[in-house]
Amino acid sequence: MRILLLARSFNSLTQRLFLELKAAGHELSLELDISDAVTIEAVALYRPALLIAPFLQRAIPEAVWRDTPCFVVHPGPPGDRGPSALDWALMDGVRSWGVTVLQAVAEMDAGPVWASQGFAMREAAKSSLYRHEVTDAAVQAVTRAVARFAEAGAAPGPAPAGRWRALMTQDQRRIDWQRDDTAVVLRKIRAADGVPGVLDELFGVPCHLFDAHAEQGVGGQVPGRVLARCDGALLRATRDAALWIGHVKRIDTPGQFKLPATQAFAAECASLPPRPVVPDAPEAAWRELRYEVVDGVGILHFPFYNGAMGTPQCRRLDEALRQALQQPERVLVLAGGPDFWSNGIHVNLIEAADSAADESWRNINAIDDVCLSLLTATHKWIVAAMQGNAGAGGVFMALAADEVWARCGVVLNPHYKNMGNLYGSEYWSYLLPRRLQSQDAAALMAQRLPLLAQEAAAIGLLDAAFGDTPEAFMTEVRRRAGALAHDAGLGGRLQAKGQRRERDEAAKPLAAYRAEELARLRRNFYGFDPSYHIARSNFVRRVPHSWTPRHLALHRAGAGSSDCSGPHRG
Repeated sequence: MRILLLARSFNSLTQRLFLELKAAGHELSLELDISDAVTIEAVALYRPALLIAPFLQRAIPEAVWRDTPCFVVHPGPPGDRGPSALDWALMDGVRSWGVTVLQAVAEMDAGPVWASQGFAMREAAKSSLYRHEVTDAAVQAVTRAVARFAEAGAAPGPAPAGRWRALMTQDQRRIDWQRDDTAVVLRKIRAADGVPGVLDELFGVPCHLFDAHAEQGVGGQVPGRVLARCDGALLRATRDAALWIGHVKRIDTPGQFKLPATQAFAAECASLPPRPVVPDAPEAAWRELRYEVVDGVGILHFPFYNGAMGTPQCRRLDEALRQALQQPERVLVLAGGPDFWSNGIHVNLIEAADSAADESWRNINAIDDVCLSLLTATHKWIVAAMQGNAGAGGVFMALAADEVWARCGVVLNPHYKNMGNLYGSEYWSYLLPRRLQSQDAAALMAQRLPLLAQEAAAIGLLDAAFGDTPEAFMTEVRRRAGALAHDAGLGGRLQAKGQRRERDEAAKPLAAYRAEELARLRRNFYGFDPSYHIARSNFVRRVPHSWTPRHLALHRAGAGSSDCSGPHRG
């Protein structure tokens, strides 16, 4: 079936649906929701059998839905209507929620239903629920809806009775630090995480709060008072305990964007006492890095917010990695976080720096240092375990491990070009050819499209893809890693690994790969072509697209024109 995706951006849900529908054999193209005129033109060019809108913030033009069947993916159960569906679900504390695929009509979210899928709510931020439960439910519901649509004479179910809930306002999100306990404050911030954040104040400055985590064993403090700092986060007292605020967006000056709280308020929090990091603290305690030992396996968790690894995070991770490499366990698992493995360099921190070029240079060298620590650790068998999505340098950092496992449904973006034709580093020119043939490696770096973990495993980029949820995945990771740790052949594997490293180093030193990659990157950072700096700034500042990239809008490049006689279902 020829399907056109219409979305505000090529976000994680849209990418996952794009890949799943493509894997099912459908012919796909995508148009970004830039204007009604652009959408109408895209439909006229592509003439799809079906339009699917997984991520929109405004209505599909009547000129489109009147003549072309349009499926809207709504992040709420049948009958739920409105733009803040998941926000209200979190604020109300519901225990179950869902995703509905409905047909577009004149009234928003009021069309007949083609499919729906429910799920249990989890104690998590809105952005995390969206990446996991909502995305998985959307894939299931869209798959069923498309299959039903393809059946001759199929029709949707009637539009259910429901109620409209308006866009949640900041007044409705407001925190009362004197009355709200930790659970309520946490729920309010989680319901706004990602976008738009909760409008509040820190140090008397208005800002939006994001990325909150409860802290154990703190009480008796003045509610709202900032108590300490740790790894970019600020500890703030609540009525009954305290919580960490990881990221904020100041709004006292125009053009501000999300930053780690201690960086956004660097001067104000400089005198706060630092809270020491305890990598082996109980799991209930929040920290950016955590090391655990299970069945003779060391597991290093690094759930960096949005998978971004700035210079400070890279240095902390490298130090934690060095400590883990000194432990007696011969198998080490790098678990990243449940939402992301890693997305490489931290473009927000780079954008905020006095010199974006200099900070880009520091950041790429810091992440290269992490890769170097992995590549030279010949006495350990290292597994990269991708619970969540990964992009750019994060994908190639994973390849520095001996084995790479990923959860089914994880989306990988193993390329750099979408960020202003960035060349990339992380020793990819050494690591990628070890897994793929030269021509396949070149093609992978040239293309700009994502890959599903299952597809990446099939081509050899990953070693295995398994598990439907982060919890199921990590359970199987622990089992498989434990089997490796107790395998009588592990010593031979490690010996062979060391010998290969010696041969590779003699053929071409790692320093030479790094120098070549950095020489190309220096042109991106300091050269005459500003493409990287423009793309990064637009991404950080959420500048809307003025056109859809041609690798997504295939209908604008003449692709899919072998049968343009009209809409068809098969």
